[in-house]
Amino acid sequence: MIRRITQSLMRIVRHPLRLLVLSFGVLIVVGAVLLRLPVAAQEGFSPNFLVALFTATSAVCVTGLTLVDTGTHWSGFGQGVILLLIQLGGLGIVTLATVLFLALSSRLGFLQVKALAAESGAESLHSIGRIVRVIVITTLAIEAVVAVVLFARLYFAYDYELGDAVYHGVFHAVSAWNNAGFSLYAESASRFVTDWFMLLVIASAIIFGGIGFPVLQGFWRHRMNISRWSLHMKLMVSGTIALLVIGFVGYLAFEWSNAETFGPLSVRQKIVVAFFQSAQSRTAGFNAVDTSQLGEESILVSIALMFIGGGSASTAGGIKVTTFALLAFVMWAEIRGDQEVSVFRRRVASTVQRQAVTISLATLGIATMATFAFLTVSDNDLVTSVFEVVSALGTVGLSLGSVDYSTDASKALVTVLMFVGRLGPLTLATALAARSLPSLIRYPEDRPLIG
Repeated sequence: MIRRITQSLMRIVRHPLRLLVLSFGVLIVVGAVLLRLPVAAQEGFSPNFLVALFTATSAVCVTGLTLVDTGTHWSGFGQGVILLLIQLGGLGIVTLATVLFLALSSRLGFLQVKALAAESGAESLHSIGRIVRVIVITTLAIEAVVAVVLFARLYFAYDYELGDAVYHGVFHAVSAWNNAGFSLYAESASRFVTDWFMLLVIASAIIFGGIGFPVLQGFWRHRMNISRWSLHMKLMVSGTIALLVIGFVGYLAFEWSNAETFGPLSVRQKIVVAFFQSAQSRTAGFNAVDTSQLGEESILVSIALMFIGGGSASTAGGIKVTTFALLAFVMWAEIRGDQEVSVFRRRVASTVQRQAVTISLATLGIATMATFAFLTVSDNDLVTSVFEVVSALGTVGLSLGSVDYSTDASKALVTVLMFVGRLGPLTLATALAARSLPSLIRYPEDRPLIG
């Protein structure tokens, strides 16, 4: 009996992507159990397991959606658990496990190497050890720098007590770098809406945390020598800048005169807040203004940015910037009648094009079905449902105010969406139904009518 169970477990984790799914699932369950402990909650608050599971999933999947206010409902222990889950989720449970493995052994097993390659986006299995060290050192170093800067601002400009300034600085630095969106403040970053320094520091951490480690490594190696940048890096940097500009212009134009958001702010404050909103709407989940008061045009901009997300091999969610950019080039090549898709004087493999189409269509399909389900199990309207579903699936964490989570089904649905969004539709599908060998069958070619 034990042997059969062991063999079954080995078959489940044989493929590295299945191992990723299992690892994240175990971490979420452990986090939920810890959050269910009486010591994790403030006096008078007793969360059921579904609330704890929702919160743990949101933390591990670095989403930021919450059913209760983090700062007032969870105790110091509970907040510490959430912070640890954010850190582990951001680094990737497989990355962390491999770091521990490296500390105990000078060699890596093939299964662990393949699993880490799937998580980190590494191109070479031989470079895994070095890449893991770079990921961990870079993460901890930048989080430390951001934490010190936030601590100094809170301590000297806002007169926080020393311990509170340190704690709030560390918590929000980790949350921002990991694009988690968790905040100790009920109003998120809205209390700093007039503080350009705080908003720009948090926005910078969000952008660089969500751009991806391959790009950060490229900056370290090649600086601004663009000719030596990889195609991925060129797509990621140009796509990120384009989306930041589009979001900035959109929020600034649509919210300029909105008395509930940008209206009362000065011109400089409007510019800073528009940039902050553009940076965090793609994946982070912080908000400098009340999201529920945004105009319909801005809500549409937010949904589009959340759907696209951030960079591959990063803490960000969504279909990823490179996926969206590649689809745009595929369309342009088809419109021009080109036989091949070329980007920055590089030919893009057809397999990569199919992956981009698959990820985009899978995510769109999941979002559509999930919206229908969310409408069915809750009393939310269509706009709120679409926004909440895309926010969960894109691991963003933004919410349009008082969303109806009165049913257990609505909580469970969004919990599943956050899990799926963190691992990626294509990754999850591959993990559940992966082929160990490529298909050897090749059928005759034909051309159905399109359009």
